[in-house]
Amino acid sequence: MHFLPSLLASSLSLIISGVSAAPHESHLGKRCTNSASDRSCWGDYDLSTDYYNTVPDTGVTREYYLELVNTTAAPDGVSRNVLLVNGTFPGPTLFADWGDTVVVKLYNGLENNGTGLHFHGIRQNYTNQMDGVPSITQCPTAPGDSITYTWRATQYGHTWYHSHFALQAWEGVLGGIIINGPATANYDNDMGVLFLNDWTHQTADEIYITAETSGPPTLDNGLLNGTNVYDDSGSRFNMTVTEGESHRIRLINGAIDTHFKFMIDDHNLTVIAMDLVPIVPYTTSVLSIGMGQRYDVILNATETSGNYWIRAIPQTECSDNDNADNIKGILKYDSTDSTEPTTSAYSYTDSCDDEDVSDLVPYYALDASDNSTEDDFAVTVGKSNSLFKWYMAATTFVVEWDDPTLLQIYNDDTNFTTSSHVIELDTANEWVYFVIETTQAVPHPIHLHGHDFFILAQGSGTFDSSSTTLSLTNPPRRDVAMLPSSGHLVIAFQTDNPGAWLMHCHIGWHTSEGFALQLVERYSEIAALIDYDTLNSTCAAWETYATANDIVSDDSGV
Repeated sequence: MHFLPSLLASSLSLIISGVSAAPHESHLGKRCTNSASDRSCWGDYDLSTDYYNTVPDTGVTREYYLELVNTTAAPDGVSRNVLLVNGTFPGPTLFADWGDTVVVKLYNGLENNGTGLHFHGIRQNYTNQMDGVPSITQCPTAPGDSITYTWRATQYGHTWYHSHFALQAWEGVLGGIIINGPATANYDNDMGVLFLNDWTHQTADEIYITAETSGPPTLDNGLLNGTNVYDDSGSRFNMTVTEGESHRIRLINGAIDTHFKFMIDDHNLTVIAMDLVPIVPYTTSVLSIGMGQRYDVILNATETSGNYWIRAIPQTECSDNDNADNIKGILKYDSTDSTEPTTSAYSYTDSCDDEDVSDLVPYYALDASDNSTEDDFAVTVGKSNSLFKWYMAATTFVVEWDDPTLLQIYNDDTNFTTSSHVIELDTANEWVYFVIETTQAVPHPIHLHGHDFFILAQGSGTFDSSSTTLSLTNPPRRDVAMLPSSGHLVIAFQTDNPGAWLMHCHIGWHTSEGFALQLVERYSEIAALIDYDTLNSTCAAWETYATANDIVSDDSGV
């Protein structure tokens, strides 16, 4: 369901320059043409291309104009205040082809709210300033001001953009990104993104008061692509498929605090990618998807007729929801059939674990190195001034909106505060390991900006370097992985991307409560990459606004 005030109906525009190309077509046709019968190829490129080092030179720039607005909406029939992108929830999907340059011009039309737009999972190779994280890569963009983000689509698949300012993402500031490229299985139809969100009838900011004083609140409902029912109001998400054809669905968990099991009754799903990483296809009936994670799945329309439930089921091990059994949409073989499905869910084990790592095999194989430096971060929770705070390695994260890390680096100010929890990685192309572990029975989705990471170990219990086996041969690569309840997660990556990069738990409450750190990677190279005039003017405008309105941060700053 979309909420589109008439005054904003024309405020999304797309300009494509360089060559003529539609958002959903491959224009690279020298060697082969990407088609329903051969999704593996992409012009002169294919699935065997090392996309970390080789990117098509399309010559195409795609420009999008986005506006943030305050309004009200009733995605499940219950009206509340929201913050939306171009008046819709989810916001408009941004399309590009692999290798295109993407320009997003964002106008902050919000009342009393700074902002910043993060392009989740986009590696931002040598474009750290475009990562869109207030307090790290920019000052907040002040109300009435604009900011332009420019980045290269060096990966392909799908992901999402969202605000990284306080809890704005979960007030509605989010939308999909589709980067067309090759795929590891053939399909007939691309159904676009399917957002899975939890939802509340109060604003996220109102509920945060409960979260930081009493712990995670019980949420009211969940949405599929911005719609669901609640009591006797609202409407179901519908997807119509064609008998005998195959359909690609691009799943995004955009929830603030809900781990979902996703399924479509009486149908299997072929999983072909995770977090912008193509994988060797595998088939499942139930898919486990944590906050911030994405999966590409193919559904074969094996039935001849009828309606079937599409289910997003919150996992009670880590997610409390008052409408948990009724977060559903309808898969239809006939769009005119309004009959409610009578199908049954697949059985599953309630858990907040990732998909089995043995299934998550990257198609383009890369091995990790055992020659690395290592940091160990124990995750704990405590209270400060009667408010819950999360700690990594005994530090709860706090940074300042008006003094972002990139501005400090440009000014060669290396006296980072303890609370800004900076890990400096000065050596180029060095392997680093991070061991993240917790003794508490709470799982966490760990997200790293600027990189795909290798998952070397993931399991219950304490990490032990003498007994925990590390997977170094083509382990899963992604940008969000679950730290298991009372368990450990070992990730690795190479220092191949200079910048200041955030690593944090993607549960909205936890990020605001300090569950984060930042990596300053290849410090000596960063200043030369900074557009100081833009950075400084954004900060000057924010300082003027914040001073005039007595604005102070009451969370971690990211």
